[in-house]
Amino acid sequence: MLPSNIHVSSHPCLQAKVSQLRSQSTSTRETRSLVHEIATILGVEALAAGLTTASSGKDKTPLGIEYETQTIEPANVALVPILRSGLGMTDAINDLLPTSVPIYHLGLFRDKFTLQPVEYYNNLPFLRADSPTNGSAASLAVLLDPIIATGATAEAAIHLLREWGVQRIIMLSVLGSEPGLHRAAESWPEGVELWVAAVDKQCDERGMIVPGVGDIGDRLFIAHGK
Repeated sequence: MLPSNIHVSSHPCLQAKVSQLRSQSTSTRETRSLVHEIATILGVEALAAGLTTASSGKDKTPLGIEYETQTIEPANVALVPILRSGLGMTDAINDLLPTSVPIYHLGLFRDKFTLQPVEYYNNLPFLRADSPTNGSAASLAVLLDPIIATGATAEAAIHLLREWGVQRIIMLSVLGSEPGLHRAAESWPEGVELWVAAVDKQCDERGMIVPGVGDIGDRLFIAHGK
């Protein structure tokens, strides 16, 4: 049984799109579109549960009638894609939000021998070491990575965001393995919610989800990473 902070979508359209994404015959252009569309559906579900609305003032319609405007709470949201493949989800989630939000990037790759994450890029805006609080930290970080395989990369990213000072994390993924999802969810049970389109039982000896979708980064960008 999965922990309560893991949410697996049952949306029929999303499940059909995941099935299409699994196919070896799906082209790069189709892969990009499917990841974008899956992220959109998943983002709608996750943000509906993770955000609330708040009054933001008054405005008038084109008929001159006054109405009360609304915005989202928390207002201090940041998107954090994990490079490379998290970029394939970024535009979809950014388009859902009613206002512009900062986008910070985490560069993490998995060592092919140890299967442990290696950090090579981090542009989270940390303050000086003598600052009492990190006022630059978002209240809510939306962490984006299409695949949670062993869970090591997700766990490392969650720890980095927690150290940065976020209050909550919503992580969105297209596909996760059961062990990987457990590892990510248990890394900060009270602070992270995982939303995933589909779950596979396990990973192989190379840390690839089976049956999975292959290397989604390579499929998105036609380029082999480390």
